[in-house]
Amino acid sequence: MTSDKFPENSRYHDVEVATLTAKGGRTIACLRRRFVPPSESFALLREHVVRAGERLDQVAAAEIGDSEQFWRVADANAAMAPEELTDAPGRRLRITLPAGVPGGEEG
Repeated sequence: MTSDKFPENSRYHDVEVATLTAKGGRTIACLRRRFVPPSESFALLREHVVRAGERLDQVAAAEIGDSEQFWRVADANAAMAPEELTDAPGRRLRITLPAGVPGGEEG
């Protein structure tokens, strides 16, 4: 079953909920591991050139219209450490449709 505890725009919304039984019989709910979709599942819309001092949430707000979607930019750029995406001014970031949605230049 997927979680209804996370809003639809959360990276965890579609992650399966698992349960563990602890010693003493107490049941603990937890999320299964989330895997980043493969880069080929993202249809490129455009690129964003990072400006000095810019943060990933600012990029998401400007490009996607929702600062909480910073994780989509991180996923599309295969970032294990999202904060590093904006460390170097001039870096080009892929701005994409959500994983699996066809369209854009690559779809």
